[in-house]
Order: sequence, then C-alpha cells, then structure tokens
Amino acid sequence: MYIQMGWRNIWRNPRRTMVIMTAVIIGVWAMIVLGALMRGISEQMVRNGISTLTGHIQVHQRDYRKDPVIENSIHDPEKVTTALTETLPPDARWAARIRVDAIASNARHSGGVTLVGIDPGSEAALSFIGEAVTEGRYLRADDIHGIIAGRALVEKFETRLGRKLVLMSQDTERDIASRAFRITGIFRTELEATEKQFVFVTMDAARKMLKLGDEISEVSILLADHEDSDRVAHALREMLPADSYDVETWRGLLPFITAILKMYDWFIYLWFLIIFIAMGFGIVNTILMAVFERIREFGLLKALGMKPRWIVQEVLTESFFLLLLGAAAGNALGFLTIFALADTGIDLSALAAGLEFAGMSRVIYPFILVSDIVAANLVVLILGLAVSAYPAVKAARVTPVKAMAQT
Repeated sequence: MYIQMGWRNIWRNPRRTMVIMTAVIIGVWAMIVLGALMRGISEQMVRNGISTLTGHIQVHQRDYRKDPVIENSIHDPEKVTTALTETLPPDARWAARIRVDAIASNARHSGGVTLVGIDPGSEAALSFIGEAVTEGRYLRADDIHGIIAGRALVEKFETRLGRKLVLMSQDTERDIASRAFRITGIFRTELEATEKQFVFVTMDAARKMLKLGDEISEVSILLADHEDSDRVAHALREMLPADSYDVETWRGLLPFITAILKMYDWFIYLWFLIIFIAMGFGIVNTILMAVFERIREFGLLKALGMKPRWIVQEVLTESFFLLLLGAAAGNALGFLTIFALADTGIDLSALAAGLEFAGMSRVIYPFILVSDIVAANLVVLILGLAVSAYPAVKAARVTPVKAMAQT
C-alpha cells in the first residue's frame, strides 16, 4: 500500500517532482564526477611517482637515504639478491641501480643531474625509461659510452642526438671522476622535471667511471599488486639485517604524495557533505511545501483511523522514490561524463609548472573508485531520508480539526 500510494503521490505534481529530482541529479552528478577527477589526480600522482625510479619497494644501504653519496652504496649485492629470490612473489620484477648526483656539461652549458646506472634489460620492465625513448634508441648492454637524456635537458643544453655530454661526479676514492658520453637516445615523460633531472648510462659504464666494483646504490622492486607492498617489505626486513639495510615501501619513499592522498580522502568526503547540505535544503523545502498543500488530506486520513506513524512512513516512502530516481539518473549522467573524459581527459597544460611541482600530470583522467560511488549514493539516500523526516513528522501531527479549518 505504501509503495502504491507513494508512487502515485509523487506524480500528482510532476513539476514539483522534477524540481526535487533535478536537485538530486545535479548533486549526485557533482559528487561522482569531482570524486572521479580527484581520484584520477591521486592515481596519476602515484603512478608517476612509482614509475619514476621508485617502484613499490626499495632496498638501500642503511644510511643511503639520509646521505646518498657513493660511500653509502650496498657493498654485498649478492646478499640482497638471495633475499629477493627467497621472498618476492613469482610475478614481481626488480632491478639494481647505481644512482649518484652528478654535473652534466657540454661546450655551452652545465647543470646538476642525477646519474643513473642501469641494467637495460631489467630496467626496461620496471620503470618508465623502457618505453619513454622517443628519439634514437634505448641503451644496450654493451653501450659503454652511450647515454639517454630527457628532451627538456637536451633543449636546455642546446644539443641533440649524437652529440657528446660530459658527466662529472665523485668516485669511491673521493676524486672527481669525469667521462664523456654520446647521446644515443632522448626520452619524454609526463613531467618535464623528470626530463631535466635524470640521465641514464649502463651499469658497467657507471661502475668504471665511479670505480665501484660490484657495488650498487639501490634495488627497486615492482609488484603485481601494490597492496602487497607492506607484506613483502616486512618479509625482506626479516631477511636483511636492520643495522646494514633499509627496506622501504613507496609510501615512505614518496611522503609528499602519501600526504596528498590522505588529504584527498578527506576532501572528497567533505565535498560530498557540502553538496548534500546544499541539496538537503531544497529537499526539505519542497517536501514541506507538498505537506502543507496536503494538510486536508492528512487530516482526513487521520479521521479515518490512519495512525501518525503510518503517515510518516507514507511521506518517507514518497521521499525515497524521489531520492532513488534522482540518484539513478545522477549516476547515469555521472558515468556518461566520466566515459566522455576517459579518452581525452582534462588538459591543464596552462598550469603545467604548478602541477609538476606537486607531481601531477598535465592531463587529468578520471578514475572511478567503487567506494566513492557507494558513499555518494548512501549519503543521498540515508541523509535524504533523514532530512525528510521533519516534513513527515509535521504531516503526522496534523489533527482532523485543524485540517478541516485549512483553506
């Protein structure tokens, strides 16, 4: 009975019904679309951070992160390799690197960079550099004099493919090591800062230049599921002595991004609440108007023996139908908007400098999180019914005498 009466009553005044539904549709649409954009920003920040030589887990010599100098390299890579073999899941990938601060220079310019010595085969499957080379070619294992530089760095140094670039850094004997490399490849990335920061040479070339022997700076690990990061990191800490090695997950390696992710979580739910407050006033006002217009009807129902709680249930059933229809249409409109932006995204190139400071990409692509969709709909339905309780109680308190006096 409540369902039949509620459904018929909401269409007694189609204009009022459409007004409430429009408010709900706009509210749900705004929650879903903005939530997806915020999640897209955070997802891209994490993806960029992990692919930019971070990975899900890193292993260093204990003091390396505090003071990343050549002396704080891992002196026994075999011990780390053994721990990785026994601990990592079969679908995990890892790569050893040499990473030191250096100065790059040519005949016209000089500037600070990060010299990264890599094994071309294992690194290609781990980080961005494997697919980022757009000009020239990727490094080969026998490229003793080859170097890969970013497009922004090449333009800054006014050089090009095939030209020489001189790198200088401190070796293990605390002498200045200098070596000339020829640019064999140029890479492009989402962030221009990455193109300016990193230059890549082979592991053998970096070891010879720095007189490192078999030592390495770090081991980076990429897992199939980032949710396993804490578990795998804990297992590695059990295998490697804490007084010699430091094992850290991407959350510890990227503290700024981790803090932003937490802030975004609070911001999204705060946004949901703000949207609902604005929408809730419209719902209460419109339903209250509908109740006042039906005072005589409610009085007659009470005179016929209808209990006050039945009237409350009737008004709440009408509100539920309005909220449910509005939420369904809002979800459909929100998903259509997200799918329309899925390929092109939102281009914020005009704000590229500010975005890169925070590690954000120039183009934002929406990302749907099921928990956000559920939260948005629950906020609308549950809190919508809660604010509708006030007009429902007003209707239930109407007496037949006052209703008959209503003109």
